[in-house]
Amino acid sequence: MQSLTLEDIAQLAGVSRSTVSRVVNDHPNVSQRVRQQVWEIIQQTGYQPNLAARSLASQRSNIIGLVIPRSVSNLFIDPYFPRLTQGVAQACNESNYTLSLFLFHTEQDERNLLPRISRPGLVDGIVLQSTNADDGLFLQLSQSGIPFVVAGRPMRVLDASYVDVDNIAGAYSAVRHLVHLGCRRIGTITGPLTTTAGLDRLEGFKRALSESNLDFDEQLCTEGDFTEGGGYYGAQRLLPHKPEALFVASDIMALGALRAIHETGLAVPGDIVVVGFDDLPIADRANPPLTTVRQPIRILGIKLVETLLDILEKGPEPPRRVIFGTELVIRESCGANRSATQMARS
Repeated sequence: MQSLTLEDIAQLAGVSRSTVSRVVNDHPNVSQRVRQQVWEIIQQTGYQPNLAARSLASQRSNIIGLVIPRSVSNLFIDPYFPRLTQGVAQACNESNYTLSLFLFHTEQDERNLLPRISRPGLVDGIVLQSTNADDGLFLQLSQSGIPFVVAGRPMRVLDASYVDVDNIAGAYSAVRHLVHLGCRRIGTITGPLTTTAGLDRLEGFKRALSESNLDFDEQLCTEGDFTEGGGYYGAQRLLPHKPEALFVASDIMALGALRAIHETGLAVPGDIVVVGFDDLPIADRANPPLTTVRQPIRILGIKLVETLLDILEKGPEPPRRVIFGTELVIRESCGANRSATQMARS
């Protein structure tokens, strides 16, 4: 069977070829009656518009790029990124956009990114996972004119649009909960302090201590890197200082901390209590199940795409700032009875 063309649809609908083209490309200068008439013919015939031709006509590729500037090896062992990508992909599918994933093996790959994605017609916009403070990719994108939105508050590009969670309030709620349980010597394994997530969660930790009239002890604070190994070695550094509790800035690091604690012969929560951050699926399967700060990772991914599409439609000004709240999910690792303790919303 010969493929239908715009001319065929125009003849069947009793309109001009240019009118069919305007309908297919969602041009505003078409009456509702004619628009409905053309789409009825398209649906009846099963006609598939030529996507390449539509792209040329609208100057849009209908492709969104997701840039995760982490090494591929780290990407697939951290459950955070698949959940974020799931939300981004869901929103792209619902909006009839194609998702293109950009991953890096080396720093050279990352440096070569901008010339690749800035080619006309390749992508309409970029969703960028927040990176270290010294990363130049933010500045390059902001100067390139490519519409983009950041997953996580960027540190240096102050006028960028971003979607994030309230990391300060989330960490604050976790540490206040530990104080309410009677803990006084509370340690923390932070995220990388070159990231806003790492800095903000440390800030929430310090605020909770201050408001509880507890001093911040440098010996009870060590920097991690959001990996299980980072949590393991961080706990090894802190345990000699006899903390009663640990607030660990990610669930993956909390798993490493639990392993280090168990290896010393200490019991969780009998000898030391542990709280994480993220509420990934692994948190409920940890030994013991992990009390943690829940952030809506998949919903965050959906909102990133919705925000980027709004930028594409209305322009980048003013910058969009979306902040989601968090919940403290009580499980056995903090020694509290989950049935007796309600989830704390921040």
